[in-house]
Order: sequence, then structure tokens, then C-alpha cells
Amino acid sequence: MNDVQDGQEAHAGLTIKSLKAQGATGPLPARLYRLRAARAPSSGLIVFFHQGGFIGGSLDECDEFARALALRSGAAVLSASYTLACRQPFPAAVEDAYAVLQWAARCPKTLSWTGERLLTAGIEAGGNLAAVAALMARDRGGPALAGQILVMPMLDPGLTSGSMRALKRNPDIAGVADACAAGYRGYLPRVADRMHPYASPLQSSRLKGLPPALILSAQEDPLCDEAEQYGARLAAAGVRATVCRLPPLPLNDGLARCRCAREHSALEEIAVFIGALEAPGIPST
Repeated sequence: MNDVQDGQEAHAGLTIKSLKAQGATGPLPARLYRLRAARAPSSGLIVFFHQGGFIGGSLDECDEFARALALRSGAAVLSASYTLACRQPFPAAVEDAYAVLQWAARCPKTLSWTGERLLTAGIEAGGNLAAVAALMARDRGGPALAGQILVMPMLDPGLTSGSMRALKRNPDIAGVADACAAGYRGYLPRVADRMHPYASPLQSSRLKGLPPALILSAQEDPLCDEAEQYGARLAAAGVRATVCRLPPLPLNDGLARCRCAREHSALEEIAVFIGALEAPGIPST
């Protein structure tokens, strides 16, 4: 990709700035996407984490989705990297995710937003990190979050859901479930960690007090059931949770989740969700 470089570039209605976010142990590459026509700081900032099964992925791979998200939502989008499991396993990535949220809340001027409405978001492994960052923000006293957007998130290291088991039995796409298992083996080499709520939000017994959630699953995705189960558990805990199922994925395409979320109704669902957060009576946590 040649239009995002150090400094700031204008492209297709956006300004895109490469910068360094503050992670748990040091700076992390990040990109800030803002509407080019914006004359004032944005009232909302979405901190977004990329896919890659905890062991791969990059800012480049989610670039097109981050652009589309900024254009459709109108919010500023901070796409942040995190420590991959090949460098350091759990909890390095989630500590980075939480540290980036804290940094974003402390540095509104740097990120051209007002500090008014902070959201966490992610796809696949990034969806896990976004959900966990919301748990950590609640447990550690902030920052206040207006919402969480979880797109086809990885939430169950046990790989026990019905959709996961069904696809593992299909020889044509069993490799997709195997890739999820490989990602978790890299990220959670200690089996005991797989029950930790900061590794598997689905296992958390304390879901009260979390910010409103939009959870997007996809038909025939092995991650479908765990995403929808998490939505149901959030709702049972009194959290406002909206769950939407997208069309089937071309599962053998490594970027299918980003492409599906960009090309189908996901962006519209996200825009509606953010619009509802702006309505009176929807407080941040």
C-alpha cells in the first residue's frame, strides 16, 4: 500500500495519519482515519483492532475496512496494532489493547477528537481484544466507554460451539476451524489460561456494567455461535446488546471477514448503533 506513509495523507474523502500509539510496554504502529471534510475534532473515536488469529494480521490487512468504517460512521478511527503471540503470548495482546484505550482517552488533541465518546471495536481476534478491553476498562476504573463493536469475534478458546463443531466435520472447510485452534495454541500455550475471562470473555461470570454492544456474526462461520452466545449473555446481564447475522463467508479467503463486513450490511448496522449511542439516555460506562 503506497498512500499511507509517515505523516498525513489524503485519500478518498479521508485523511490518514500514521502514528505511534502507547502499548503496555512501548509504542505500537497505528493509523488514524478522519473525514477530510471535518473542520472540528470528532465527537467519537473508535479504537479498532485487526484480525489474524492472534498470530498474524496487520494494519494493512484491515486498511480498507478501517477506511470504510470512518467514512460510514463519521467517527475518527484509530486502527492499532498489538503484540502478536509469536513474540509474546497472552496476556501481552490484551494488555496492549487496554493500554491503547487508556492512551487514546488521555490524548484527545493528538487524535483530533473531543474526548466525548470512546468505543472499542475489532474483527475476529481483534474482536476478542475489543471485548476484553471493555472488561478491563470496567474492572480497572476506566476509561469510560460508550460502546463495543465486535465483528465475528473469537471468544471461545475451547472451540466447543455448535457452529465450530459442525464445520470441523466438513472436510472442505475444516481447515478454517484448524486455523482457529492454531491461533489459540499460539496465544494461549498454558491450558489454564483458556478459562481466564481476559482470554475468553465468553467464560466471564461478571458481565454487568459493560458498555452497549453490537455483535456481528456471519452465516456458516465457525465463530457464529460463540458471537451470538456472548450477545445473549450480555443481554441476560442487563447490557444493551444487539446481535446481527451477516451473509455466509467465503471461508477459504483469509480476508473474508473484513471483506464481508465492508461489503454487506455491517457498516450500516454500525452506523445505526453509533447513532443510537448519541441519543439521550445512553450513558457511557
